[in-house]
Amino acid sequence: MKTRRFRTLCICILLGTTLLTAAPTVVFSQTLATIKTPGGPLKLKSRGSFVVGGGIVRQTPTQLSSIWGTPPTNAGDITIDQMYVEFMVPERETGVPVVMLHGATLSGKTYDTTPDGRMGWYEYFVRRGHPVYVPDQVSRGRSGVDVAVYNDVRAGKRPASDLPNAFRISAQLGWTMFRLGPSYGTAFPDQQFPTQAAAELARQAVPDLNATLPTPNPNVRAMADLAEQLKGAVLMGHSETGALPLDAALTRPEGIKAVILVEPGGCQADTWSNEQIARFARLPILALFGDHLDVPTGSPGFSWNDAYTDCQKFTTRVRAAGGKAEMLYLPEKRIFGNSHVMMMDKNNLQIADLLLQWVQRNTARK
Repeated sequence: MKTRRFRTLCICILLGTTLLTAAPTVVFSQTLATIKTPGGPLKLKSRGSFVVGGGIVRQTPTQLSSIWGTPPTNAGDITIDQMYVEFMVPERETGVPVVMLHGATLSGKTYDTTPDGRMGWYEYFVRRGHPVYVPDQVSRGRSGVDVAVYNDVRAGKRPASDLPNAFRISAQLGWTMFRLGPSYGTAFPDQQFPTQAAAELARQAVPDLNATLPTPNPNVRAMADLAEQLKGAVLMGHSETGALPLDAALTRPEGIKAVILVEPGGCQADTWSNEQIARFARLPILALFGDHLDVPTGSPGFSWNDAYTDCQKFTTRVRAAGGKAEMLYLPEKRIFGNSHVMMMDKNNLQIADLLLQWVQRNTARK
């Protein structure tokens, strides 16, 4: 299957500047002293990191460039499109492994300590008995990216029009897209994101170079391969990668036990064939959405309501095919005010408990 380019890049963004339009002003600055200390020790069997996927390519001296600006004498081989993964395995494993993949302009930091210093989903899931694996997307953070085109353009070997998009966003648009409030600087009265730490969220931002990626997107195969290496895992995607676990399930389903889609920009309900829907019906699938979906995003042509409706249609198709696909809309659980980055919200562990309960119900070992 030809992997889909993710069509919702514009809805998967991060605050790219500080909070004010004039001189940068830090409202809340995270320091070591602001990190909350958990009540008890974190007991691990192991922790570490490794690399999944990637391929070796030969590049010209110009494409390789150098830190001195002068290309090396000879062409050489480098690895591109590899995925960096860090992990923690609890001393006592009581649940299946969970893989947490972040969204646009972000890295695996998304799931770690929150902008205001609280425990994130990464550590919390481990404390609840799950081995957790947190990648950086290919083209992001500590993972591989192919910069050959940039060096070719700089050297005049290709036109500037060949430059792929390098994606960032302003704080102003990010505020409404992430649903921190109805307008920049104004929070919803029930807002769960700690808006005093919004500038700290911005400091997590990294350039999004997904436009450099080939087709099919190497993140899809890397996630599928990782699940197989783990001999069974739950794949979680968020925002830009919200629907990526679905592509992974079609690419190599053997290691995938269940799929969690955290506020994807859509589930592409109308694009899947009946045969593909039948394959999805073999997996438990959960699509999770927070509050205030009807508020204008500030991004022309996109609304969170449309994304939610699309995922409703998708899960309905999967259930009609005999599958177990569910929508979890937090206001229906009387949980209000959650933002697009609910893994950072003040009630993030309450949301995590809902996910953990769903994982337990759908992956319990016989």
